[in-house]
Amino acid sequence: APAALTAASLRSVALKAEIKKLIYMHVGIWLLLLAQMCVGHLKLLPHDQVAMPYQWEYPYLLSILPSLLGLLSFPRNNISYLVLSMISTGLFSVAPLIYGAMEMFPMAQQLYRHGKAYRFIFGFSAVSVMYLVVVVAAQVHGWQLYYSKKLLDSWFTSTQEKKKK
Repeated sequence: APAALTAASLRSVALKAEIKKLIYMHVGIWLLLLAQMCVGHLKLLPHDQVAMPYQWEYPYLLSILPSLLGLLSFPRNNISYLVLSMISTGLFSVAPLIYGAMEMFPMAQQLYRHGKAYRFIFGFSAVSVMYLVVVVAAQVHGWQLYYSKKLLDSWFTSTQEKKKK
């Protein structure tokens, strides 16, 4: 029995490490979007340098909350916090990304068909830059959910084994 417990705790440690890496990547993306919003709204640079944010970026700012809940779940293997983190990742991270892809689609289509962009971020079309952000963020959140589910299963299994004893 101690060997099984050790394997479960090693799995938990490894999964937490993977999720932490993803959370750090998410925080990096989040800070970039926050910086873009601040620069746009405070008019620190001209709008031809840094475009005003798209609508999806505002609700995406809430995506930091699921990551914090995930981190809070780690010290005591708190299943409730991890579940809340996973649900709120869907609401505050994935949903705004889906909305963003739809919101920006007409501008991406116009850029592709006619080569015309009207918003820029340091000389690059804003829609291209932000689609890249959406693709990277979707992968980060997808893997975050995948590893969180694996971690949840691991914790649930070890909790069931403890109850059997």
